[in-house]
Amino acid sequence: MSHRDEEYEILERALDFMGLNHPFSRREFLLISGVAVVGISALGAKAGKPMPLIIVDKAEGLVIGDPTKCVGCRRCELACTEFNDGKAWPELSRIKVTRNLAYGPKGNFLGQRGQGNFGQGLIVQDLCKQCPHPVPCANACPNDAIVVKPPTNARVVDPKKCTGCKMCQRACPWEMMSFDSDTNKATKCFLCNGKPKCVEACPAEALHYVAWRDLTDKIPPRVVPTVIVAPAKAAACIDCHKK
Repeated sequence: MSHRDEEYEILERALDFMGLNHPFSRREFLLISGVAVVGISALGAKAGKPMPLIIVDKAEGLVIGDPTKCVGCRRCELACTEFNDGKAWPELSRIKVTRNLAYGPKGNFLGQRGQGNFGQGLIVQDLCKQCPHPVPCANACPNDAIVVKPPTNARVVDPKKCTGCKMCQRACPWEMMSFDSDTNKATKCFLCNGKPKCVEACPAEALHYVAWRDLTDKIPPRVVPTVIVAPAKAAACIDCHKK
């Protein structure tokens, strides 16, 4: 299967996930996949109506974890906050290990033996998936504060636009959005511009920075999102895919 065919399938899955189920030709797909976020907004501007920010570009990289190597030292969490925030605050980290230390992502379910230190010892690192379109956190943001940042095309929170409403936190199925109570701003993994500090800090080599791949259908969600996409953004997607 060619790289373009894989992109075609990814976009089809994204449309199904959004419930659009819009049949589009390969020419339409090429147009959609080749248009940058700014370009999509421009389409709306030409039509004489304001358009919300819709992320279409895929990320270039991704941090993945190997739970069989993780020792639960949490150095990755410290490296993340010390580099990005100038403070040692593991709970603010964009990589989530602490919450899985005891029982794993599923928690202590009816006393069943699971993962973590109180289970079979496997420490799972939770990491941002850098979701393909539709991007849950970005679509939920009422202020278009989650944008694409080159060169990695990571989904990044723009602190100048973020109002601290926490809608993005409620939108992420994997609970990967962090919130800084000191600044009243949301934050998330931006891949450290291609040189993730968590990867560099891991003494067990349990983290790796790799080319982006879609993991959204391979890693079970932690929660059911409780945010509904704003009607304006939903309408923008429908209008775009009808073109």
